[in-house]
Amino acid sequence: MAKNARKNKDLPRISTRLGKRTSFNGRMRFTQPVKISGRFEGEIIAEGFLYIEEGAYVRADVTADAIVIAGEVHGNVQAARKVEMLPTGKIYGNVRTAKLRIADGVVFEGKCDMLRNSDSIDVFSAPVEQLKESAQRV
Repeated sequence: MAKNARKNKDLPRISTRLGKRTSFNGRMRFTQPVKISGRFEGEIIAEGFLYIEEGAYVRADVTADAIVIAGEVHGNVQAARKVEMLPTGKIYGNVRTAKLRIADGVVFEGKCDMLRNSDSIDVFSAPVEQLKESAQRV
């Protein structure tokens, strides 16, 4: 396999990485794909794709377009398109998304809300009351 070949062709090309020895606290915003391999605490608000690698630790509420979780997340997770939990993934918090895939072996402690028509709801800019109203109309 070529050195730069991606293992999973379904994953977008990662443009930014927080390495295994990286520890970051604060608010992260991004539009391009990001991979977290180290530790992150705070809040993640993104329009792009997020990959939380096996061995990564995230203590944050996470909002993104699509999220793949192979590491450990403590906080609520919200994705406009999809959330995928890989076999090594652990989520301690609630999940809200249009599509959800959970592999065997995942640890998930929380509840899941499925968005029926994610195209009609803008989870990135709409106030909470508007989200509630939109969800009730769907």
